[in-house]
Amino acid sequence: MSSRSDVLRDVMRKTGTTQSQLSRVSGVRQSSISQALSGKLNLSDEQLDRLLSCMGYRLEVVRRPVVAELTRSERRSWQLHSRLSMHVTRSSLESWLPRVERNLQRLRDGVSGQPHVRNLDRWQSLIEHRDVLGLHRVLTGLDRDSIEMREVSPMGGLLPQDERADVLNLAG
Repeated sequence: MSSRSDVLRDVMRKTGTTQSQLSRVSGVRQSSISQALSGKLNLSDEQLDRLLSCMGYRLEVVRRPVVAELTRSERRSWQLHSRLSMHVTRSSLESWLPRVERNLQRLRDGVSGQPHVRNLDRWQSLIEHRDVLGLHRVLTGLDRDSIEMREVSPMGGLLPQDERADVLNLAG
């Protein structure tokens, strides 16, 4: 996928439009166009579409789902944590606190190095602030950051055993 600055540069090249000409027709300062082209200024899709329309083009944004590429272990962890996420509420978090805090301490005693220590600090912060939305994001996220957070998850032992067995049977 091309960056917004690449798209703008390409259309300007195709239409023979200079920065000065685009500035005059769009009302956008030439210095801002220059910064956008160099990547120093991040244009939104709306801003880029507006500039493109001045040159007879529209911006088409295509979104499509892509299956996340996870290792077997990462997928299994994601499935277990996603199932647990269905149970996370403010009140369940309160009832889980003693176990979660014990798990955090056990993990701190056995883990060293980054990013694990930093991620344990982040878990601690999520728990202390009762950040239910943040917990949902980490439990279900497919970004590298969430995957690494789950590697030192203090949420072990909270998913009911029958649900844990269901997830593991489906995971194969």
